[in-house]
Amino acid sequence: MGSESRKTLTRHTARLASCSYTERVTTSPSPPPSVSVLQRLRLTRHLLPPLIVLVVVLYELFATGLSSGQAQFWAHLAFYGVLGPLVTFFTLQWLEKGVLARELAERELRRLYRELRASHQQLDTVQSLIRTLAEAADLEQVLDAAVSGAQRALGAVFVRLQLSEGLERAVSEGTLLVAPSADLHEVRLALTTGSEATGRLTLHFEQAPSPDTLRLAGALAAEIGTAVEAARRRTQDLITLYQVDQSIRAERNMRRLLERVTQNMAVRIGAAARAVYLTDEDGVLRHVWSRDSHGEVSRKGYTPDFVKRTAASGQAVVATSDEARQVFESASAALGLAMRDDAGIVGVIVLGDTHLNAFESVRVPLLALLANQATLAIRNARAYLYSEELAIGEERARIAREIHDGVAQSLAFCALKLDVVERLISKNSEQAVHEVQVARTILREQIREVRRSIFALRPIDLERFGLLETLRRYVQDFGEQNSIRTHLSIEGDINLAPSDEAIVFRILQESLNNVAKHAKAREVWVTLTGGDTVELEVKDDGQGFDFAQLTGRVSSAGGLGLAQMKERIESRGGHYTVLSECGSGTSVRAQLPIA
Repeated sequence: MGSESRKTLTRHTARLASCSYTERVTTSPSPPPSVSVLQRLRLTRHLLPPLIVLVVVLYELFATGLSSGQAQFWAHLAFYGVLGPLVTFFTLQWLEKGVLARELAERELRRLYRELRASHQQLDTVQSLIRTLAEAADLEQVLDAAVSGAQRALGAVFVRLQLSEGLERAVSEGTLLVAPSADLHEVRLALTTGSEATGRLTLHFEQAPSPDTLRLAGALAAEIGTAVEAARRRTQDLITLYQVDQSIRAERNMRRLLERVTQNMAVRIGAAARAVYLTDEDGVLRHVWSRDSHGEVSRKGYTPDFVKRTAASGQAVVATSDEARQVFESASAALGLAMRDDAGIVGVIVLGDTHLNAFESVRVPLLALLANQATLAIRNARAYLYSEELAIGEERARIAREIHDGVAQSLAFCALKLDVVERLISKNSEQAVHEVQVARTILREQIREVRRSIFALRPIDLERFGLLETLRRYVQDFGEQNSIRTHLSIEGDINLAPSDEAIVFRILQESLNNVAKHAKAREVWVTLTGGDTVELEVKDDGQGFDFAQLTGRVSSAGGLGLAQMKERIESRGGHYTVLSECGSGTSVRAQLPIA
C-alpha cells in the first residue's frame, strides 16, 4: 500500500469535521461565545449591588432636598415606579440574550461532537478497509473488500468495481445488485497503475456528494488500485513459480533445463539476455550456456570477475555497466543470482539488459526463489545424469554377461557340434545329419534371442509419441517380432508425470520381454487403467513359474529384474505384484498414484 495514499485518506477524513464546523461558524449569525457572557455576568454580580445602593443613596439625598412634599412624592414615584421597572426589564433582557447565546453554543458543540464522532467512525472504516486490502490473499478478496469498504466509508447507495480483465464486483447496502436506479448521482473514478488504466470504480449517491467526499473517494480509488496491482503481482508470482515448477520438474536435459529456467526469469522482468555458469567437479565456475536477442552465445568457458563476485557473495548482485559488458557484449546492466545448496555454490545465473537502470526496481526475492528452484532442478538433473551413467555401465555389463552366458556359449556349442559332424560325416552320415540339425536349431534359437535383445534395446521416444501411442506401437511390434497374439486395452484418463510414464513403459517392456524369453505363451493381454491411480497389467497364457524360487534372477534387455521393478514402483508410492503358477500363466500388475 502506498504511504502517500494513506496520508491523503487520513488528511481528507480529518478535514470533514473541521471544514463542517468552520462553514457553520462563518455562515450562522451566532452570538458572542458563552465564555464572554459568563465573564460579564460575574462582573455584574460584583458591581451591580454597590452601584444600586449608591444610586439609591444619591437619589434619596436629592429627593430629601426638595422643598415640597408633593414634589418628593412624584420624584419617588418616577424613580421606583418607572425607572426601576425599566432597569429591571433591560437587565432581564440582557440576561436572556446571554442564556440564549449559551444554549446556541451548547447546541453547536453537540452538533460538532456528532460530526466528529461520524468522522471518527468514517476514519475507522477507512483504516479497516486499508487493513483488509493489505491482508487480502488474492484478487477476489481484494474486490470483495474494496466494494463493501467503499460503500461503508463513503455512504454510497451503490458501488461497482470493474477491472480491465473482466472481473467485476457490485454492492448496494450489503446486497448485490445488477444495476442502480437512474435517479442517483453517479461518480466514476479510474484505477490506474502508472499511466495505464487498470479498472474503474463507480459510485452512486442519493444526493450530490460534497467536495470532501469526492476527495476521499479519489484517495480510496488510489488505494484500491494499489491493492489490486499488489494482488495481481502476487498472482503473477504464483503463476510464474507454478510454470517454472511444471517446466523443470521432469526435465533431465541440462541445456533445455537451463533455457526454460532462465527464460521464465527473463520474461518475468523483461531481461533481454541470460547466461548460466555452473561449478564443475573441482568446484570451478564454468560457462555452460548463454543467450541474447541474437540467439545462443558461446563464451568458451570464460568466467567474468562479476560472476565470481556474485558466487562469493551468495546473493543477488547488480553489476556495473563495465561488468555487464564482460558478460554480454551489448548489455548496459546485469543482475547476478547465486545458486546455492547445502554443499555450497552450484552456479550463477546472470540476466542482462541494454537499459542502464533495468534492474533497479526488480523484485529480487522472487528471482532468488526462482534461482533456488533452478538449484534443485540442476542438482536433480546432475543426479539423473550420474545415475544414467551408472545404469549404462550396468546395462553394458549385463549385455556382456548375457552374450557370454547365452549367445557365446551357444555358438561355442555349435562349433563343437560342427567338429563332431566333420569327424562323423564319412563314418556315420545319419549321426552327422542329426548333429547338423541340432546345431541348426541352436543357431535359430540364438538368432531369435539376438532379435529379442535388439528389439528390447531399441530406443523409444516417449516425449515424441506420448505414453499411450508408445504403448500401442510397442505392443504391436512385440507381437509381430515374437509371433505372439497381443491384446491392448486402455481405459480412463491417464495423467502421469513424464518420469512416471517412463517407469510404466519400462515395466511393460520388462514384462513382455520376460514373456518372450520364458513364458512360451501364445497370447498376451495388456491393460492400462486410469483414475486416482494408474494400473498396468500384463497377463499371458504361458507356462508360468514358481515365483518363490525365482529370487530376482529374471532380467532382460530392459535392465530390470522383477525385484528391481518392485523397488521402482514402491519408491513412487505404488504397488507391484506378480501372480503366477506353473502351467497357469503369469499376471504382472503395477499401480502408481497420480501425483
